[in-house]
Amino acid sequence: MSQLTDLFELKGLVAVVTGASSGIGLEISRILALSNASVVLLARRGDLLEREVSNIQREGGRAGCIAVDLLDRQQLESSKQKICKIFGAPDIIVNAAGVNFRDAAEAVSWKNWDNTIGLNLTTPFFFTRPFVESMKTKGWGRVINVASLQSVRAFANGIVYGASKGGVVQLTRAMAEEWSRYGITCNAIAPGFFETALTAPVFGSPEVMEKMADQTAIGRNGEMSDLHGPIAFLASRASDYVTGQTLFVDGGFTAK
Repeated sequence: MSQLTDLFELKGLVAVVTGASSGIGLEISRILALSNASVVLLARRGDLLEREVSNIQREGGRAGCIAVDLLDRQQLESSKQKICKIFGAPDIIVNAAGVNFRDAAEAVSWKNWDNTIGLNLTTPFFFTRPFVESMKTKGWGRVINVASLQSVRAFANGIVYGASKGGVVQLTRAMAEEWSRYGITCNAIAPGFFETALTAPVFGSPEVMEKMADQTAIGRNGEMSDLHGPIAFLASRASDYVTGQTLFVDGGFTAK
């Protein structure tokens, strides 16, 4: 039994999570910290990050943070040195930062298109790439991207977001093809409906919430605890032979 438990042990590993000040990114940060990884939280709002780092530390986790705008290419490039100064080069990278403007097709602006594709699809590649060499040296690493139901389903007012998240699935496959031979597995999770700042418009309507729950096979929307097992699996040695995959944590929404 201890050998099975050891497969999920993250002690001695360093993780970095983007979009970590709230929602799914924050929950993933907590999961990794409570699984004994040292976690660096990244987001734009430094005040929120400091608060969440304190919360993780009170729960017995080891965490630090850096405020960075990942759409600013200069800040993105310079973030590597700052990250490595906290706990060392990361072994686990989670690309959870994202944005969804929910524009109808005729209302999409160039700015919203560029920002959505930039943060949701471009940033995961350019943020991850600088850390690959240190992972290659260790012969081990984990990249976890965050996809979406809209990676495979079309939703109203989701033309840009859907395009970006469809790209995340293929980016994950391409990362896996490029880097898995060096011991770096690259996978994605595709959450169903979880209550976060990004999904506030959905959860603000009881009727829509009920409709989304009814469309799942399980019959309810997601709870943050539903992410714990999948993240622990994909971040640990338990998933050594799993790469290039997107795991839909959606209560069976995409199965129906």
